[in-house]
Amino acid sequence: MRIWDVDPGYLARQQLLGEHRELHGLFNVLTMDKKGYASHPETKRWVGCIDALICRHDLLVSEMQMRGYNHHSPLSERQGDLVWPSLYIDSPARQLELLAGKYASDARSGRIPLPKNSQQLWAQYKYSVMAHAPQLYREIGPEVAHGSYRNDMGALALQLVETVRKAPEPGHLFNAIQHMWGYAKESGSPPSGTAELLSAVQVAATEEDKRYLIHSTALCELAIWI
Repeated sequence: MRIWDVDPGYLARQQLLGEHRELHGLFNVLTMDKKGYASHPETKRWVGCIDALICRHDLLVSEMQMRGYNHHSPLSERQGDLVWPSLYIDSPARQLELLAGKYASDARSGRIPLPKNSQQLWAQYKYSVMAHAPQLYREIGPEVAHGSYRNDMGALALQLVETVRKAPEPGHLFNAIQHMWGYAKESGSPPSGTAELLSAVQVAATEEDKRYLIHSTALCELAIWI
């Protein structure tokens, strides 16, 4: 059993659908007092984090739908403030390494290519960070270019994963999506609603093959906060 902490966009089909299946099993163990996997380290770290587990499920579903997969197994709605596990079985950077090992033998991949350095990782997460923490967005860029994160992808990956776990303010969310729309100008005038604008960005990214947007975590991740 494994619930990944990195964005579901990095997961190939097998890992994406496999995590979704295992997350439902974990949810049942935690909410119905079932004994299967009750002592598993993955189960233990999610104790007291049901709303966050539902949030992770929403992220998986958003990614699945972006890839055209059907989904017919919703969980309950989030009820309160998100409390995420304080521990990682493997660090986010290590998770990316594990995925690289899984994909090496048969050329599998997710929607987002696995980053080879801090600069690639930041390019993939930057719009998500812009939506969740605009001030941090302005601070991280220079650190990736010539500061502490330049050669420390491990620290950067941890910072990014934890930053996007907090719900963004509506204005910041809309602003980030507007910036994404800037890469899809051929699609005409942007819609005014947040959900409609993100949907238009998703369509434009696919139809116009906007690789920069297709490889962005924000393309699916931001949908769960609207």
